[in-house]
Amino acid sequence: MSLRTGAASAPRKTEIWLLATTLVVAVAGLIYELIAATVSSYLLGDSVRQFSFVIGVFLSAMGVGAFVSRYVHDAITGFVRAQIGLGLIGGFAAFLTFYTYAQTGAVALPLYASLFAVGALSGLEIPLLARILNQIGAGRFRFENVLSFDYLGSLLASLAFPVLIVPNLGLIAGGLVFGLLNLAVAGGTLWLFRARLGRGTVAAWGVATALVAGTLLWSGPIAASMNAALYDDTVIFDQRTPYQQMTVTRYRDRTRLHLDGAIQFDTADEARYHEFLVHPAMAQTPRHARVLVLGGGDGMAVREVLRWDGVEAVTLVDLDPSVTGLFRDRDDLAALNDGALRDARVVIVNADAFTWVRDGEGAFDVVIMDLPDPKNLSLSKLYTVEFMRLLKRRLSAQGVVATQAGSPMFAGDAFWIVAKTLETEWSVTPYQSFVPSFGLWGFVLGVPNGMIPRMADLPEGLSVLTPEGFAAAQVFDADIGPRDVPVNTLATHPLPRAYQAGWDAWFR
Repeated sequence: MSLRTGAASAPRKTEIWLLATTLVVAVAGLIYELIAATVSSYLLGDSVRQFSFVIGVFLSAMGVGAFVSRYVHDAITGFVRAQIGLGLIGGFAAFLTFYTYAQTGAVALPLYASLFAVGALSGLEIPLLARILNQIGAGRFRFENVLSFDYLGSLLASLAFPVLIVPNLGLIAGGLVFGLLNLAVAGGTLWLFRARLGRGTVAAWGVATALVAGTLLWSGPIAASMNAALYDDTVIFDQRTPYQQMTVTRYRDRTRLHLDGAIQFDTADEARYHEFLVHPAMAQTPRHARVLVLGGGDGMAVREVLRWDGVEAVTLVDLDPSVTGLFRDRDDLAALNDGALRDARVVIVNADAFTWVRDGEGAFDVVIMDLPDPKNLSLSKLYTVEFMRLLKRRLSAQGVVATQAGSPMFAGDAFWIVAKTLETEWSVTPYQSFVPSFGLWGFVLGVPNGMIPRMADLPEGLSVLTPEGFAAAQVFDADIGPRDVPVNTLATHPLPRAYQAGWDAWFR
């Protein structure tokens, strides 16, 4: 019996199913690609580099799959088996990568091997679907119709991934859900063309579906177990937000915050960071009624600001509401910042710092930049000449700024690029503090040109910083001292390259 005759009972329904399938598999394929890019950025860092590598590998693998499709004799069997393979490999790709990383530290091999396999199987889909539609005599079949549904699916996936999938499912469960979607496509196609497909294909589909569905049911405990394996301490909170992976761990009386796997603070030594970041700037200006804190969603920098008399209003601008909400609303974590984010003088704004500074109004006496390291372009823009000019417009006449600037030891060029960039608008004082969790860490203080730096009486309750300690912190050893480096601009962005090169030289 010919394929045309076998489908004759409902050719229109079969055509609709296959075109809808084109949409579904396009969504699933791009979701797998986005999951791989996110996982690689999370585990390997440098999101620009990782997204570029993932896109390149995936598209080249699709080209391989499209080429191989010509050697698939039976289009229906080939398509169903490709869906089974995608359901298994795509569904388990994030799971496998996290597992191997937790157990062995390996990332690249499982990640890119599964990505290439998923790309090749995705490349098979459209040519095989087009052949099936042509073989069943789809009315006025045009290949453009297949491509239109494919591209529409890509749009839906790109919109759904950051808005729905990551916040609600996470990476591991998200991969498994879309693995089941591929297997559902395989199951529906098996039913439509059941007269042409062997029992072996049906059995493979059944086993794959049971395996993916069973793993999905246990994905929560499995993900928690694997994530716990990444840390030496007990995980007390773990959430994938639309912006980052947020994990809080605890060992005895020590609490640590990790964002995308990188430690942000350890209560055992965070004072060595936050006191040096905040108080030199607060001490420079006779007035510090209005203070702006950029980043620092954990509230530690705000806590230090509120130690000063005369503070009337603090605006905290942090991109991720999940971080500020956690350290405001959860009692044990709010206690770490002395309830600073609950203080009536504090206003929390969840927004992109660059946009907020550019579009906002109102002047501040002190700006504290407690931002993440400039390891990619989206973060580097907050350390550019252009951003410093915008920031200066938001400062009062005697307003000062202080920023964390990374490690002068591990990423010396990057540290001095930050200092030189601030120097385009202010008179700068670079200084450093040893923070055991980070190593030797650097800061840059900027004051209006002509202002004489001073150290006013510090507030009570500080555990680390003293005027003498601040003076000593300004002395750099010869091998980490000032360097001839460029400034960081939106057009050139030397900063993330210098940052990555510095850390790679020490740790890779």
